[in-house]
Amino acid sequence: MDRLTSMAVFAAAVDEGSLAAAARRFGLSPAMAGKHVSAIEADLQARLLQRTTRRLALTEAGAAYYARCRRILEEFDDARREAADAQHTPRGTLRIAAPVTFGALHLGGVIARYVERNPEVNLEIVLSDGFANLLEEAIDVAIRIGRLPDSELVARRLARCRMVACAAPAYLARRGAPKTPEALREHPRLAFSDAVSAGDWTFFDRDGAAHRVDGRVSIAANNMQMLLAAAVAGAGVAFGPSFVFGDALRKGELVALLPDYGTADLTIQAVFPSARHLPLKVRRFVDALAEEWGNEPPWDQME
Repeated sequence: MDRLTSMAVFAAAVDEGSLAAAARRFGLSPAMAGKHVSAIEADLQARLLQRTTRRLALTEAGAAYYARCRRILEEFDDARREAADAQHTPRGTLRIAAPVTFGALHLGGVIARYVERNPEVNLEIVLSDGFANLLEEAIDVAIRIGRLPDSELVARRLARCRMVACAAPAYLARRGAPKTPEALREHPRLAFSDAVSAGDWTFFDRDGAAHRVDGRVSIAANNMQMLLAAAVAGAGVAFGPSFVFGDALRKGELVALLPDYGTADLTIQAVFPSARHLPLKVRRFVDALAEEWGNEPPWDQME
């Protein structure tokens, strides 16, 4: 008796609540469905289901085996899907959500190369600094930065970025460079007002002790590109992810501060509703992002 079929029948019986319903799903007789489950129990020498006239109930061993079965069957489905996808061309509409500044600064090139390689895919980009509801908004894949809230979504790590404090050379020549996080309180601070998961102005000394900077903010804005422009113009000290300030730091338009202190890294991830039956257009896009940013993200390159 085919073991994979027996596992599928067993899992269906649990999902449907009866062997008869599982039998209908696979076009079997109830007796044959029962034989599939009995074959597994005989092989394991353990009872998996308690059968009554009204319902099925999992035993302790059955619950553990069911969890394993689901994973094995999903892996089998994924393998079959991947083999089938290899024979098809990605097409249709791909809806992507991303944070505003990150998307504006770093998605354009990746998207251009993706469209060139996959000409039958149409892209719709939704830029927002809030967390889009992928199911309600029909988003295929979202780029999210920082700690993710608990959810049923599947996440794939793409890259990292650093948090950095920086200011323009002209500003530092005028006001002097702060040597400690506490000294930042004496400087006008430029802060992002809609941060979802980037965290506060926290720095870590070489002993790992945290130094949090709070107090007055000179300029607060809900757009990081505006804060970048203000920092380059000499308005004060900005603090934010290196994907925003990296290019200006590389060009010398900004100078990184507090070299003796560290900051928390942020993780950049792609999230999508399910790994099962993931469309080829989504998988290729996520692979393109990982290939583009994974080894050495451009925003952390200083040369």
